[in-house]
Amino acid sequence: MNLTIENILLIGSILLFISIIVGKTSYKFGVPTLILFLAIGMLAGSDGIGGIHFNDPKLAQFIGIVSLNFILFSGGLDTNWSAVKPILKEGIMLSTLGVLLTALTLGTFVYYITDFTIYESMLLGSIVSSTDAAAVFSILRSKNLALKSNLRPTLELESGSNDPMAYVLTLAFLTLVINQDLSILSIIPLFLKQMILGGIGGFAFGKLSEIIINKIKLGFEGLYPVLVIALMFITFSATDTVGGNGFLAIYICAVYLGNQDLIHKSTILKMFDGMAWLMQIVLFLTLGLLVFPSQITPYLGIGLLISIFLIIVARPVSVFLSLMFFKMKIGRRFYISWVGLRGAVPIVFATYPLLAGIDKANIIFSIVFFISVSSVLIQGTTLSNFAKWLNVALPDKVKAIAENDRYILNLPKSAMEEVTILPNSFAVDKRIIDLHFPRTAFIVMIKRGSTFVRPGGSTIIEANDILVLLLDNEESLKEVNVILDQAVLV
Repeated sequence: MNLTIENILLIGSILLFISIIVGKTSYKFGVPTLILFLAIGMLAGSDGIGGIHFNDPKLAQFIGIVSLNFILFSGGLDTNWSAVKPILKEGIMLSTLGVLLTALTLGTFVYYITDFTIYESMLLGSIVSSTDAAAVFSILRSKNLALKSNLRPTLELESGSNDPMAYVLTLAFLTLVINQDLSILSIIPLFLKQMILGGIGGFAFGKLSEIIINKIKLGFEGLYPVLVIALMFITFSATDTVGGNGFLAIYICAVYLGNQDLIHKSTILKMFDGMAWLMQIVLFLTLGLLVFPSQITPYLGIGLLISIFLIIVARPVSVFLSLMFFKMKIGRRFYISWVGLRGAVPIVFATYPLLAGIDKANIIFSIVFFISVSSVLIQGTTLSNFAKWLNVALPDKVKAIAENDRYILNLPKSAMEEVTILPNSFAVDKRIIDLHFPRTAFIVMIKRGSTFVRPGGSTIIEANDILVLLLDNEESLKEVNVILDQAVLV
């Protein structure tokens, strides 16, 4: 079946519906949802029962890049800086040195067991060198794993920030495969340019985006998530245009925004959480359609061998060497090694050799696909068991609420107070977002004369308003009173 304008929406919506329904029940059988999305795409493809012919790596790459924008941005928004800050150095080492060591270790192994050139081997190692944000975020949050000692923030920070490094290595070694007369030292300027401009672009656009979101008056709450989507794509495209790493930029931008006071922040977080799930499904369905199982079968043996080496040797070696200067229990190190999930990102990166037309592009794509599938099946289904075996899991009775529900955690629940706004108060004619209340104080209702106003970030405070506050403690109330200046308790 060929995709046409007339049937693409029907087919796409049916596949999406099936994926959601099947995904909802998948964990009863211990199967990660992402594998099922991929399987549905393969069944619908040319070699499957659906017979849909899709063989367009360029379109698949475009869909992959758009999807990764949403997935990385959503992961960044859900990253709590206070939780990440204590393990920032470990996360950076894993997402840079760890990725490099994985690529080099696996590339060397591939070189000795195949007829690949050294650059082709390193290209394959680079493509699968990063842990996959979509897989890690999805599986950790779906299983609601509660882990000890900042382990979960470490894993999410690594998976959200290591794709840029893998992307740079992939481009660098692809360039060396195409232009074999170039020196390996020639990739150093590319690496520095990508990472430095990506970091600067992410922080700069984060600051700019915060100003735009909070200052612009759109009038409709539903437009603010749309505004953030526009800012996300501007951040990625502008950074990429000047030679920086767009993936790094949008992740840094999202982490910054996620830890600021934004108008309609709860709405923005919920929308991006839903969009991240949608993009994961679309991405895996697309990659499933792109794959021809009949072409992968001849490489199952070599694919399995490389995958086992990656899981058992390359990933643990890179983790232990990257973290050798940090104090960390050996159980944590082994668990970080095991959560080296490969998913859609390596498959997306594997489309670059296909589009470049190098000799072994199809072989690389087939091996990468098998590595990704086997990684999610083997590691993804055993995360809970390994957490218990290595004693890094918290007991069920003390499990924390999922990190992407932190906008609920921000609602303090210890005490309720009412504060009246006097005519000479600092708060008069100010928006709630501009008051910068402490995170331990939350306005749940505004009494305005005989009416009640539901507060939002853009709500203007008026004289004689009575703010109904939820507070953590007495100190929170003192901070609020300092901000409101002349405000007094009712």
